[in-house]
Amino acid sequence: MFRNLLIADSGKGHVEEMVRMLRDIPTVRQARINLLHVVAEQAGQDYAEHSQKAAGIVAEAVQRLGLNPSEVNTIIRQGDTKQTVLKVADELDADLIVMGSRGLGRLQSILNNSASQYVFQLSTRPMLLVRDDLYVRHINRVMVAIDGTGVGDDALRLACELVRDVPGSSLTGVHISRQDITPSRGGQTPADELLDKAVQRARGFGVEMKAIHGTGDIGRGFCQAAEEHKADLVVIASQDRRPLVARGLVDIDRLLGSSVSDYIRVHAPAPVLLVREPEGRS
Repeated sequence: MFRNLLIADSGKGHVEEMVRMLRDIPTVRQARINLLHVVAEQAGQDYAEHSQKAAGIVAEAVQRLGLNPSEVNTIIRQGDTKQTVLKVADELDADLIVMGSRGLGRLQSILNNSASQYVFQLSTRPMLLVRDDLYVRHINRVMVAIDGTGVGDDALRLACELVRDVPGSSLTGVHISRQDITPSRGGQTPADELLDKAVQRARGFGVEMKAIHGTGDIGRGFCQAAEEHKADLVVIASQDRRPLVARGLVDIDRLLGSSVSDYIRVHAPAPVLLVREPEGRS
């Protein structure tokens, strides 16, 4: 499932709790842990001093996580945090980025130069975002967004793999339609058919999934369902991919627009695991 984890910026705050919980999952326990701390570009000539301090921060993080220092790849880099996280993730070919977030809204993210929002928007790799204002529970109740897309199927598979490896856990699949659709002659709506296929697909992965259908605003509806069912982790897919020429630019329209994934990032009552459309998929 996950074999190469990048814990960004030393895994501060609730990220450490989430990493410990991930490592309780048998298939994740064997994953390589890469712990990254970024020294600000402003350090300048004082880089040696800042680097030494950073080494101490990383060592303390390793100790708090209960990891064997010899089995952790610690990385200290100088630069802009958001750009450095993306660059290191590519260098390591990380299959999951774990990062903390202050849970800032779209405009606040721009004004505060949010590193987590930038990575959330631009990374083509799965990313687990843990907000500072959330109490991180055990990963027992997992909720996944069902949308019928290829990357949505990737998210469902990943959610099934997580649930399958956690004893006593459960999976709920949620599909939100923007409006009610009249059932066909067979008595099923397209949403019913979509959820039935997802249930069968989950069963093929060895997981019994409960299916829920709602109507209305997709982001709000999904977050409301997560709240009602007390989800410990939500898994969502995003087909948003930006042209390579725009990778270095903040996507103002996306941040201020109606991005479902960004709404869930800010408002979900649980950590968010984002599965992105892989580069090169047609």
